[in-house]
Amino acid sequence: MRRFKQGAALAVATVAALAGTLAAGSPAMAASTPIAACGGGSYHVIDQHDLGKATIYLMYNGTTNCVVTWKDSPNTEWVGVYLVVQGGSYLGDADYYSTYAGPVKLSAKGKCIEWGGVYGSIGYTSPLEHCG
Repeated sequence: MRRFKQGAALAVATVAALAGTLAAGSPAMAASTPIAACGGGSYHVIDQHDLGKATIYLMYNGTTNCVVTWKDSPNTEWVGVYLVVQGGSYLGDADYYSTYAGPVKLSAKGKCIEWGGVYGSIGYTSPLEHCG
């Protein structure tokens, strides 16, 4: 358990540290909902975590996982999001975005994922879950 918590803290810190190299940037035309940020269509929310003034949404469309950290209202607070496929890919996005960080999308067929995000100094890292 202790090893996982250290890994989780490292993952959230990594989002912040690597934001400049991993950030793709929010689109010029910001989405109006977390589902729209993922591309709409068949994405649906399968999990979420409240960060106080923002919420991390985990969505799935039957093929791809998508994670967005969505602010309750536009502001200049640091916001980030990340997604890890067990034993494989990592993708994150973080910056002083006004509305949301992400979307971060990865396919994880047959694997577990870890997902999380940060708003200011408040962060969350999931356990390995949503396997399949």
